[in-house]
Amino acid sequence: MHREVIARAPARIDLGGGWTDVPPYCDREGGFVCNVAITLYSVATISATMENCDAGANSALIEAAVRRSGVSGLRAALRNDFPLGAGLGGSSAASAALLAGLRTWRGQPVDRVDIAEEGRRIEVEELGVAGGRQDHYAATHGGALALTFDAGVSVRRLSLPRAARDALVSSATLIYTGESRISGDTITAVLDAYDAREERVVHALKRMRELAMDMATALESCDFHALGELVGEHWQYQRSLHPSIPTARIDEIIARAGKAGALGAKAMGASGGGCVLILSRPGKRPDVNAAVRSLGEILEFDVDYDGVMIVPSTVPGRA
Repeated sequence: MHREVIARAPARIDLGGGWTDVPPYCDREGGFVCNVAITLYSVATISATMENCDAGANSALIEAAVRRSGVSGLRAALRNDFPLGAGLGGSSAASAALLAGLRTWRGQPVDRVDIAEEGRRIEVEELGVAGGRQDHYAATHGGALALTFDAGVSVRRLSLPRAARDALVSSATLIYTGESRISGDTITAVLDAYDAREERVVHALKRMRELAMDMATALESCDFHALGELVGEHWQYQRSLHPSIPTARIDEIIARAGKAGALGAKAMGASGGGCVLILSRPGKRPDVNAAVRSLGEILEFDVDYDGVMIVPSTVPGRA
C-alpha cells in the first residue's frame, strides 16, 4: 500500500515591525511584528520510496529537514503557490510544511511552536540564513498575529472576523515585482549599523516597532483607513535602513498607487525586490490595480486561519 503524508503552510504579508524580530535588536530592545497569514501555500509531500529528497530550488532545505528528522527511505517534495524570493516568508512556510509532514510520518504530534523554532534553526544552522522568527510563526499559527520578541516569543492571535477579513482583502493589492530580493550583505549591514548605534537605524527600528503595535490595534478595531496610513509611514522608515532596500520599480509602484487612491504601501520582507503590498481607499482597488498592473504580477489572496496543517491522505485509514 502506498503511504503518503501531505502538509501545507501559508505565506504571509508583514504589515509592520519586520527587522525588529532579528537579533541582536530583539534581544536588546524587544521586537514587535504585526503580520497576516495568507492563502498562498507551500505544500510538502512525504511518500515511501528509496530516495531521500527531490533536487531543485528547495533541495538544501529538504535535505536538511530530512536529515535532522532522522528518517530515511522516503521521498520529500515541495511545491509553492507563490514565486520564490517574493518576500512573503516562503522558505519558512516550506520548512513548516516539511517538518509537519515528517513529524506526522513518524507518528509525532504537530507542535506549532516547536516547528517554528526548528524551522528557524534549520535556516540559521544549516542554510546560513540570517533572519528573525516572524515568518515561522505566521506559517505555523495562521491568522492575524501580534508577535512580541524578547527572550522568547509571545504570540497573540488578533480578532479578525469575516467582515474585517473581507474589508482587508478587498482593500489590498499584492504585486510581485519580478525582481530578486535583498542580499544577505544588506541585512548584515543594517544589523551592523544598529550594533554601532547609528542614530538613523536605531530611530527607524524603534519607530517601525511602534507602528506595528499601532497596526495591531487598527486591525482589531477594523480601522483600515488608519492601517493603510500606518503601512505607508512604516515604509518611509523601512526604506531608510539601507539604500538597497527600495528599488526604482518599487518606488514607481508606490507612486502610481498613491495617485490612483492608495492609503499606503510597503515592500514585503527585507525588500530590495519581491512583493509590494498596497492598501487602497474604499472602492479604489480596481483603479490601483489598473495603475500598477504593468509593473508586475498581481497575486490574489485571502486570509489563512489554519496555519500549518496536515491535508487528509489518499491512503484509506490514514490522516
